[in-house]
Amino acid sequence: MRRISIVLFFIFAAAAAYGWFALRQPPKPLEISEPVRIHQGIVIGGIDRDNGDIRVFNGIPYASAKRWTPPGPPIQWGATSRDTREFGPECIQPRTRYGSFVNQIIDGLGLSFFERMGARIAISAQETPPEAEDCLVLNVRTGNLKGTEKQPVMVWLHGGAHQYGSGSQSIYQSNALVEEGIVLVTINYRLGAFGYLAHPALTEEAGTSGNYGLLDQAAALAWVRDNIAAFGGDPQNVTVFGESAGAQSITELMALPAADGLFHKAILQSGASTGNVLHLKRSPFPGILSAEEAGAEFLSTLVPPAATAKDLRAIPAAAIISRSNARSDLNGYFLPVVDGRVMPRAIGAAFRDGDVPSVPLMAGYNADEASLFYDMFQSPTIVRPQMTGTLEEREKALAEVFGLNPAKALQALYEMDSLEKWDKGATAMLGDDMFGVHTRFVGRQNAQSGAPTYLYHFTRVPPSSKQTIGAFHAAEISFVFDSHLRGMKLTDGDRKLTKRMVSYWSNFARTGNPNGEGLPVWPATTLEADVWMKLDAVSEPIEGLRARKLDILEEALRDRIEAIAGPPPAPPPPPEPETLETVGGPVLGAE
Repeated sequence: MRRISIVLFFIFAAAAAYGWFALRQPPKPLEISEPVRIHQGIVIGGIDRDNGDIRVFNGIPYASAKRWTPPGPPIQWGATSRDTREFGPECIQPRTRYGSFVNQIIDGLGLSFFERMGARIAISAQETPPEAEDCLVLNVRTGNLKGTEKQPVMVWLHGGAHQYGSGSQSIYQSNALVEEGIVLVTINYRLGAFGYLAHPALTEEAGTSGNYGLLDQAAALAWVRDNIAAFGGDPQNVTVFGESAGAQSITELMALPAADGLFHKAILQSGASTGNVLHLKRSPFPGILSAEEAGAEFLSTLVPPAATAKDLRAIPAAAIISRSNARSDLNGYFLPVVDGRVMPRAIGAAFRDGDVPSVPLMAGYNADEASLFYDMFQSPTIVRPQMTGTLEEREKALAEVFGLNPAKALQALYEMDSLEKWDKGATAMLGDDMFGVHTRFVGRQNAQSGAPTYLYHFTRVPPSSKQTIGAFHAAEISFVFDSHLRGMKLTDGDRKLTKRMVSYWSNFARTGNPNGEGLPVWPATTLEADVWMKLDAVSEPIEGLRARKLDILEEALRDRIEAIAGPPPAPPPPPEPETLETVGGPVLGAE
């Protein structure tokens, strides 16, 4: 028996080595596609390997990036054709946190030892992609180059906490949406300290600082408006969609004057920035730095206090990444910032007061969002991380955040009434606190504006009985794109759900309504009907999703928005009642 085990081990090792070697071999170049003329010159893409009717154009510069300045105009190449069969560089970013996130998913899916090892071999075989600070490129996937009618456009904003990721990741490069008549665009935008750092020296130079990554996204949408028709896309029918930080970015773009009119519909997958408290020069809460204070602290070991903007731009990029790894506590400040100019108002207040575009909206979150985050936060709320200690100490901390009676209600609703049950309930509450309450708040405010609004709840869990992460954060992405990893376990229900979600997403991009022939009816949510679409092997509408829990969390969110931005404006006084004199001149008989 021992001899057989040794033989099997060597067979597996040999197979693993061969697989690793095969995965590291670069794919053959795509066959050259027809040339396309855009504003910058002529681009030549490739013919997709899986569908010969689809053309891909990768690494097209949509803007140029100089460190800690707004995006500039893209390069021009005039009469020289540009080969766009290869992806452009990713934006410079730390790599450690993303790898940890992926490993958590692999460990939590309930895979066998060999499946986990195979997944890790596949990941380790992937070479680190090239990086650059000038990384503002996008990718277009289309089946409509010669179409007589323009197709709806979907622009994808990737997630990654505003710190990592890229539009060229393989999970986003799929044909499913394109085969449904969509022109698909995925983009890079500047990340972390390179995308969002604010600093007094930069503010002195330009009048403001930070928000560079957000302005990149607006520049990409402007490029789409000006160029997408050349790829068969309709510039008057653009849906921006994204997940996590990508979804947050969409709510940020909705509050950004520079993005006004650049998109017509929005899809939020697990993200909305209505709780963002970051301001350029002041902090609304004790213990939270302003963006400038955080930037100055971050760079304090790299430049002297009197450093100029020119000095900051001379810091080696590698030193900035090293500092990001050493001071991960400051990375959470590298987010869009209220500065009174680029971002005039707090995002939550802008939604509360109706200061955002009224557009068709589809938004949702997953049933177990915090299963991958609780170990890091150790708390049921991101407002107060590390809520640990005795049960009494945790109850006191919860009451300090939410108030005594709301805290007691939350503790009962999430069944956090003992130390043994606390972590399970706190994990569920953290998911609602990070994603659920913001999703519902944005959805309700959008519905109040009169725009069609559709909410969803993704509940599919991995099919393995050994899985531990449930319907985890980002689990829905591979269903939206039909980009499931080869070798991953899928059930017939998974395949049916994938087909439905691809149809819902593409229908919404086409018409602003996800419904279509052969699909379970997805009712719109309204102020009177708190309706969500449950997305699973059996998809069906549900009413009042976690209603009491989200009601309490929303009360706290609204209080927080008011503390950040002040109360909502008073309604205008009612008009004076009309009199005969104001309507038709002097009253008859009057002198």
